[in-house]
Amino acid sequence: MQLINEKAIESYVKNITLKQMLIIPSMLLILSLSILGYTYYKTGSPVELGMDFKGGTAVIFDSPKTPDQLKEEFAAYPGVEVRKYEVGDRKIMEFSPMAPSLKDELIKQVNSETTNPGTVLITDTGAQFGQSLQYQAVRAIIIAFIFMAIVIFIIYRTFVPSIAVVVSAFADITFAAAMTDVFGILLSLGTVAALLMLIGYSVDTDILLTTRLLKRKGELNDKLKDAMITGLTMTSTALAALFAMFVVSSGLVISFTRIDIIRDISIVLIFGLIADIINTWMTNAGILRWYAGKIQHVEKRVEKPMKKRRKA
Repeated sequence: MQLINEKAIESYVKNITLKQMLIIPSMLLILSLSILGYTYYKTGSPVELGMDFKGGTAVIFDSPKTPDQLKEEFAAYPGVEVRKYEVGDRKIMEFSPMAPSLKDELIKQVNSETTNPGTVLITDTGAQFGQSLQYQAVRAIIIAFIFMAIVIFIIYRTFVPSIAVVVSAFADITFAAAMTDVFGILLSLGTVAALLMLIGYSVDTDILLTTRLLKRKGELNDKLKDAMITGLTMTSTALAALFAMFVVSSGLVISFTRIDIIRDISIVLIFGLIADIINTWMTNAGILRWYAGKIQHVEKRVEKPMKKRRKA
């Protein structure tokens, strides 16, 4: 059984036009930007911030009640989020910043609720510290993009391939960020790390495609077909590994403990790689095929007069 259908890829490469290639990625980018814009209008941030960035209080304790029951009981406290933590009856509740008096009431209620008061863990993240982390996260992503663009331009020294790589990477991250809003994944240090890793994943396949089309000799569609087979095999393998990581870290396998940060990282990367398949093999492939065809056309026009002169 073949993982990649070569005949389907060959038919795709031969029959699809540049305009057709750009339709789906354009719609996906517009949809992603719309979701981020709506979230920004609603919350003041394009993605919903977790406790790492907005500050607050986290409480880890034992309770036989479900997360939904606990969320209803603690609904009087700001920004309450409840989920299972590790194994057994362990739960974690996260709250937005609150007044000290309200926090004292929270601690009393948690101690009366828990089945094991001696194991209650309470951690605080200051709002000012969270804003500082938020600024550093945005700066890290921007700096990563800038250096990526510089390196790509140094490698190819032409505008079109460089801008195509940057646009594809931007579209991947935009889609992944939008999906975190859709599925209620809060922005944390783990998800920021996943977005930074996604830049590397995206550039990897884009460089593979660009190198195959611009640096190698041969018929243009054959080069694109070979690049797609290699690239899709790489991405499919990565997606399989990430899906396994998601299943294990979500606690869906009984013998493994739920690890939320690994789960969030795997979800962001899965969405990002799905977007990368579309943006690399439609947006970037379409632009580069048009650009490479244009170069070949110019080279042929230059070669004809030179051949005539040699014959003369």
